[in-house]
Amino acid sequence: MTPVTLRLATNADLPTLYEFEQGIIQAERPFDPTLKSGHINYYDLKALIASDHAKVIVAEVEGVVVASGYANIISAKEYLRHEKYAYLGFMFVDPKQRGKGIIKQILDELKLWSRSKGVNEIRLEVYEDNVPAVRAYEKAGFKKHMVKMRLSVNSEE
Repeated sequence: MTPVTLRLATNADLPTLYEFEQGIIQAERPFDPTLKSGHINYYDLKALIASDHAKVIVAEVEGVVVASGYANIISAKEYLRHEKYAYLGFMFVDPKQRGKGIIKQILDELKLWSRSKGVNEIRLEVYEDNVPAVRAYEKAGFKKHMVKMRLSVNSEE
């Protein structure tokens, strides 16, 4: 198996990361009828890369960026036991590299970083119908916590 190298993302990675973002959006469109059609963006990747409160990781195989993920430290609601938590997002693996444990390596690195920042709670969101992603996160130790629900009052959705 070809070794995977994890490193911090840089602005030089942005063209590839923007492609990954569109790959995530394309994969999630079938799960979310509320997404606008056409080109959209989820993340301010440049700001996340520059932030002291976030860590954006890329995985390389033979010098080529094949995966990504980030942790962003967020203040928790005052009624929760933890003051802050790490929110994980931007989890993407090139389709040709899936099934090789790369996302687990990224998750492990982001968990270590979160702990080093004094964070003991990590959260993420995943579409319930995205069964492969749910399974991967559960395999990494995540547990379902709350179901987000919606109701459209527009008969077209």
